[in-house]
Amino acid sequence: MKRIRARFDKHTVQGKMNRLLLQMVLPIVAILVTLFAFILTRNLMYASVSGNIVKASGFNQNFKNDVDLKMYLYVSGSSDKIPWDDVYSARMLAGRLLKNTTNPESRKALNNVLTLCDNLSNNMRRIQQTKQYEQRMDQLDTNIYGVTQLIEDYIYKYLYHEAGEMALLQKELDFWLSMEVGFVIVVMVIVFPVVLGRSMLISRSITKPIEKMKNRVEGIGHGDLQPQPPVKTDDKGMALLSSGIEDMALRLNKQIELNRQEQIRLRDIELSLIQAQINPHFLYNTLDAIVWLIEIGKNEQAEKMVTSLSSYFRSFLSDGKEIVTIAEEKTHIESYLEIQQVRYRDILDYDIQIDPEIESTKLPKLTMQPLVENAIYHGLKPKRGKGMIYVTGTSDEKDILLEVRDTGAGMTDEVLEKMRSHMMDEDTRSFGLSSVYKRLKLLYGEGFSLDIESTPGEGTSIRIHIPKKVEVENATIL
Repeated sequence: MKRIRARFDKHTVQGKMNRLLLQMVLPIVAILVTLFAFILTRNLMYASVSGNIVKASGFNQNFKNDVDLKMYLYVSGSSDKIPWDDVYSARMLAGRLLKNTTNPESRKALNNVLTLCDNLSNNMRRIQQTKQYEQRMDQLDTNIYGVTQLIEDYIYKYLYHEAGEMALLQKELDFWLSMEVGFVIVVMVIVFPVVLGRSMLISRSITKPIEKMKNRVEGIGHGDLQPQPPVKTDDKGMALLSSGIEDMALRLNKQIELNRQEQIRLRDIELSLIQAQINPHFLYNTLDAIVWLIEIGKNEQAEKMVTSLSSYFRSFLSDGKEIVTIAEEKTHIESYLEIQQVRYRDILDYDIQIDPEIESTKLPKLTMQPLVENAIYHGLKPKRGKGMIYVTGTSDEKDILLEVRDTGAGMTDEVLEKMRSHMMDEDTRSFGLSSVYKRLKLLYGEGFSLDIESTPGEGTSIRIHIPKKVEVENATIL
C-alpha cells in the first residue's frame, strides 16, 4: 500500500506523471469496454437471428408437395410408406428454432408449427388405421393437405417475422452505434480539455522549476554567487536539488572569497619583496655617488645630494604606503633626477610634464624611477655628449599614458628583442624594467601594456598604458 501511495504521490514528479497517466487511461478504458460490450451484445443478437433464418431456410421447400404425394401414394395403395421422417424433421427444426427465438410473433408461428406437426402425425396415424378407400381419400383432402399447407405457411410466416427482427436489430445497431460514437465524442470533448489542462499544469509545475534552476546554474557559471532563495516547488526532489544548488553556491562563494583574500595577501607579500629589492639598489647607487663627490672634494654637491636623498626617502616612505599618486611619484622622480644630475651634470638634463588631471591617479611606488634609471645608465651614459630625459603623463578616454623617453644611444633590434624577452620573463631576478613589468602585471593583469621602442643613435622610449577606471589601494585592485 505504501508503495502504491508513493507511486501516486502528488509531491513527486513520478507521482504527478502517474496520476496524469491514470487520468488519461481510465476514461479511454471505460469507453472502450462500454463500446466492446455493446458491440458484442448486439452482434450476438444479430448472429442469433441470422442463424435462425439460416436454419429455417433449411426447411424443405417442397415439404407440402412431398408429404401430400407420399400420402396420396399410400392412400391409393401405390406405396406402403408414410412420410413420418418428413414430419419429424419439420418438428425437430421448429423445436430448435424455438429455443433461440425471442420475437413473440416468431415464437407463436413456431408453436403453431409444432402443434400442426402433432396434428399431422395423428391424422397420418388415423389414415393408417382406416381401411375404407373413400374415407382415406376424404381424410387426405381434409386432414393432410390442409395441415401441410398451414405448416408451410407458418414456416414462411416465421421467416418473415425473423427477417423483420433482423432489420429492426440492424436499425437498432446502427442507432446505438451512432449513439456510442456520439458518446465517445462527447466524453473526449469533456475529458480531453480536462486532461490537457491538467497535463499543462503538471508540465509547468515541472518545467518552470527546472528552467529556474537551469538559469540559476548558468548564473553561477557566470559568477553570480549571491545568496538567493531556493526555487519554490511542491516537488520534494526538485526542492532538495534547488536547496543543494544554493548551498553549493554559498560554499563556493565563501571559498572564492577565501582564495581572493589569500591571493591579495600573497600579492602584497610579493610586492613588498620586489620593492624591498628596489630600494637598496637605488640607495647603494646614490651612496656611491655621494662617496665619490666627497672623495673628489665636491662637498657642496655631496651635501645637495644628501639633502635630495633625504627629501626623496621622506616622500618615498609616505607613511608606509606601497601605493602612491602620480603626483607623489613625480616628486620621487624629481628628487632622483636631482641626485643623478649632480653626478652626471655633463651628460644629463631632464624635463617632466605631467598632466594635473591625472596626478591623483594611484599606482605602485617606484613605477617610473626604474625607467628613468634605465634611460640614464643604458641610454645617456653610453652616448657621448649631453642628452635629455623626457617624462610625460597624459590620458585619453580609457587609459593613462606614462612615458619615459631619452635621446641616448638607443638599441639595435637584437638587443631590443632581448630586453623585451627578459622583461616578460617571470623567473628573472634583475631589477629595473622587469620589476616594473612584474608589479604592474600583478596589479592590473592584462589591463595594462608596456611598450619599448628604440632607434640606434637616437634614443629609447618606454610607454606604459594603465586602465583609467581601475583604482588601486594598498596593492589591492578594487
